[in-house]
Amino acid sequence: MGGLGFDDAEIGMRFDTPRRTVTEADVVNFCGVSGDFHTLHTDAEAMRDSQFGERIAHGALVLSIVTGLRGRLGIFTDSLLAFAEIRRWRFVRPVLIGDTIYASNEIVELRPTSKADRGVMVQKVEVFNQHQEIVHEGEMVSILKRTVLA
Repeated sequence: MGGLGFDDAEIGMRFDTPRRTVTEADVVNFCGVSGDFHTLHTDAEAMRDSQFGERIAHGALVLSIVTGLRGRLGIFTDSLLAFAEIRRWRFVRPVLIGDTIYASNEIVELRPTSKADRGVMVQKVEVFNQHQEIVHEGEMVSILKRTVLA
């Protein structure tokens, strides 16, 4: 399915990413890159008594993992020009270290732009854990190449 362009995409198309487990190494590396060493992510003892009962992964870490998983599909290889926007992104429930996540994506909007060689694609994204619970949701807006010029 590689190289799906704007003119090949259809509203209602759906695809799921591969699954990936959020690891201790992911959290440690994200703390180092982001500078966010909050107790929520780093202090197992303090978090045992929290509402979560254990440490949780950074929301932005989960978003970056999902973005990488989406890219691994190769569906928009050579046609994705840019990620334009992330809209209405919500953290529905925490992602714990050791959770296995994946994203379900559905194209909900396609519209041309003022430039004939590209179009806008909006995808509804739902991120699930291994219990099939939604943990994050929102929309990702991308700019795709057009294969049929208007």
